[in-house]
Amino acid sequence: MPQPTGPAQSSAKPAKPAKPGKGPRPQGKGPAAGRPAAQRPPAPRRPGRATPRRVRLTMSRVDPWSVMKIAFLLSVAAAIAGVVMVAVLWTVLSGMGVFSDVQDMLRTLSSDSGGSSFNLMDYIGFGRMVSLAVVIGVIDIVLLTAIATLSAFLYNICASLVGGVQLTLSDE
Repeated sequence: MPQPTGPAQSSAKPAKPAKPGKGPRPQGKGPAAGRPAAQRPPAPRRPGRATPRRVRLTMSRVDPWSVMKIAFLLSVAAAIAGVVMVAVLWTVLSGMGVFSDVQDMLRTLSSDSGGSSFNLMDYIGFGRMVSLAVVIGVIDIVLLTAIATLSAFLYNICASLVGGVQLTLSDE
């Protein structure tokens, strides 16, 4: 028959000394004061409307490389939209007969003056208009990307002098 063991005859290992910084947490008010933040229940809300939190941030630097990438992508999107807009607008105007009416008016005016015939479609044909929109779009891409990148460099210089733009964010 095994003999009962008392506290002096325990076979348990002695307790290890506590590591520095791992001691018991300070006990505050309430039952959740000693728990880590992830285990704590949410703080009770006050009745009525709670005041929103406000945070003041300062934008002290803008990365020119990221500004250049974003400006390039946005200007490419604007160029594509411009080409599509020109093509759709030309198709709608042609379908409505605007170009033929303008051509008839020019033919009437040129017959009064006795000059040679003038063909409007030689100058504002679909291919020419779309090509012009593509050229303007490429120039737009280069200029907007360069201007945005230069603006980022100028902002960084000005922000180093005056501290940058201060923002106040709230969670309303």
